[in-house]
Amino acid sequence: MQDETLKKERQFHDAWASTIDIDGIRVNDYFEACTAPENRFIVQQMGDITGKRLLDLGCGAGENSVYFAKKGADCVAADYSQGMVEVALKLAEKNGVKIDGCTVNAMALDFPDNSFDIVYASNLLHHLPEPEKAIREMHRVLKPGGKACFWDPMKHNPVINVYRRMATEVRTEDETPLDINIVKLVQSLFSETAYDTFWLTSLWIFLRFYLIEKVHPNEERYWKKIIIEQERLKPEYSRLEGLDGFLKKLPLMKRLAWNLAVVATK
Repeated sequence: MQDETLKKERQFHDAWASTIDIDGIRVNDYFEACTAPENRFIVQQMGDITGKRLLDLGCGAGENSVYFAKKGADCVAADYSQGMVEVALKLAEKNGVKIDGCTVNAMALDFPDNSFDIVYASNLLHHLPEPEKAIREMHRVLKPGGKACFWDPMKHNPVINVYRRMATEVRTEDETPLDINIVKLVQSLFSETAYDTFWLTSLWIFLRFYLIEKVHPNEERYWKKIIIEQERLKPEYSRLEGLDGFLKKLPLMKRLAWNLAVVATK
């Protein structure tokens, strides 16, 4: 069953990779846009990455690897999809940086213990049959003092769960959003753990895409649209992000957010 799930994930992402236009990828936006709070949180926790060996696990189109390489890291772009690795290498070349690329199974990494200063994974764990194995592997390949950084969607918010049931053509059927309690596993493995959650009232923007702008979630990936259209969305998003910050102070509200971001030190 697990092999079949991974096979379907690879086929889906290979097919997606074949449609990607790297000329349209604005690398910095994925980390610096107002509508990229997960990566802004992670970058703040990372500190200086100059000269650090970084594994970009589940690299996708390579935006992450290229961004970190531009900041001075020695990056390995790794994905289960060979098509995505090839796109990442092309994106790096277009941006004038050097990265290495390889195909991997995130639940059984072919790297020795203590190999990396940083392991970064965005939107990866919810694609895996056993995300806990990937977290343990991230811990294993990190050097002492190294940092595991990841962000992924959670399962608790009813609005996002409706969106998931609608966006059947831009996601795989085996995706399993995380339970916020996965943080407890991270805390049990790592010496220090920082985490936060993002998108509560700010999910209104998704509702506006659908209800007012009539953009069906199978026609555009909303999570990419919020990055591409960050300038248009900035005034509204900034107000809603401030409200989210207040709500997250209330009991149990953090778990109702869309995404979880974690930075853990070995």
